[in-house]
Amino acid sequence: RLEFAWSPPAYRYEPAQARKLLTEAGYPNRFDAGDCNGETSAAGFSEAVVNDFGVVGIRTKLRLIERAAFLQQWRERRFQHSLVFAAGGAFGNAALRIENFMVRGGPYVYGSHPDMDDLFSRQASEPDPTKRAALLQQIQRLAHERVMFVPIWEPAGLAGVGPRVEEPGLGLIEYYPYSSPYEDVRLKK
Repeated sequence: RLEFAWSPPAYRYEPAQARKLLTEAGYPNRFDAGDCNGETSAAGFSEAVVNDFGVVGIRTKLRLIERAAFLQQWRERRFQHSLVFAAGGAFGNAALRIENFMVRGGPYVYGSHPDMDDLFSRQASEPDPTKRAALLQQIQRLAHERVMFVPIWEPAGLAGVGPRVEEPGLGLIEYYPYSSPYEDVRLKK
């Protein structure tokens, strides 16, 4: 579990309600959302998301970019007036992810909310871990209420370990889902 993380309730999948809201917002036929920028490794599920948008009347064009170029363009804030489809699996705790993706000055932040910026500043100088956790979780609740991010999927890494393996190396490096370091992987004798 990620330190200081808050587990949000899942958003409901309601295409009919989404179409109704678009109609009420003045888009009865469709809404053109521009490009949906993503990295090439996410092509499969990016296409599924773009198709789901189309079902409710949100038209967007998938634009896949090689990972290094994608990250550079994202940091340089070149994805103006478009959707960004990205995986934010940064190392660290919730404070680091909030700093990178939600508050003013973060490398992947296109806009921020002053109240969330203030909460983040307060947590950074809070010595009590319980109070700090409460401030960070309040930021996460606000982001969830404002639908700043739409969690689409959570990858599950699968690793098979056969009967001849003594030490598979899984979990030896914290937050690293693969078998490593390889010099520690051992077979039974």
